[in-house]
Amino acid sequence: MIVVTTPTGQIGSRLVRRLLDQDEELRVVVRDASRLDDTVRERVETIEGSHDDPAVLDKALPGAEALFWLVPPNPAAPSAAEHYLRFARAGADAVARHDVGHVVGVSSAGHGWPAPAGVLSAAFAMDAELGRSGAAYRALSMPFYMENLLGQLDAILGQGAFSLTCAGDLPLASIATRDIAGVAADLLTDLSWTGQENLPVFGPGRLTPDGMAEVIGRELGRPVAYRRVSLDDYASFLRSRGAGDQAVKDLTEAFAAQDHGIYDADWAIAAPTSTDFRTWCREVLKPAADARAS
Repeated sequence: MIVVTTPTGQIGSRLVRRLLDQDEELRVVVRDASRLDDTVRERVETIEGSHDDPAVLDKALPGAEALFWLVPPNPAAPSAAEHYLRFARAGADAVARHDVGHVVGVSSAGHGWPAPAGVLSAAFAMDAELGRSGAAYRALSMPFYMENLLGQLDAILGQGAFSLTCAGDLPLASIATRDIAGVAADLLTDLSWTGQENLPVFGPGRLTPDGMAEVIGRELGRPVAYRRVSLDDYASFLRSRGAGDQAVKDLTEAFAAQDHGIYDADWAIAAPTSTDFRTWCREVLKPAADARAS
């Protein structure tokens, strides 16, 4: 039995379908079971609730050999660290209580970074907490998600530009969520691995944001530019959307660490996954843009 948290998210939904394609026995933990696709719901055991709730985990984990763990984002959380640790403490205790042998967690690249890194540091703290469960653990350690750009589709289509805080002329490590799901599926279906490790998961390209803009423009058939946003301006934007001081700190620290190379050490040793940025644009971004335009 494999237990999957966040089965309706970008990574979890892809992972569930991969595992079902391999005829694996699945149990999923989901806040709202109605959000599951009908073809998935009829083939999985469903536990409704949040996986920061020990009672929910006590329903989900009996008999489980492996667990896929992802902390859902919560922009309204007063502290990223407490948000991640609340989930991780409940998870670690339940994994130990139910003797789950293997856990695969979604984390960030950059373990060992010597400075505070906001949300990324919170993910590292989650890994340490899950590690104390005693289970074999793999922290999938990722950089910038290509899918983050889907949130800027309106700006790309309407203004011909997307914005980040990093330098336009320096390579930006990235990963497609379908490749994360693929790595997770491989680990969850072959439980021969032992111990606790951070596993860097990086895409094959070394494009700069300027280079990404050029690729996006070619695939969409229109000019697209990259515009760098200062951390101060980004912080002001977050405050204008109602973010509190700690939430602003958590996000700006993470982007500052990204700007200063938090991903570089893991990038140097990562075995590249299969989806390059141009392929992702052609197969994911362009269909989303076409659907938005229709």
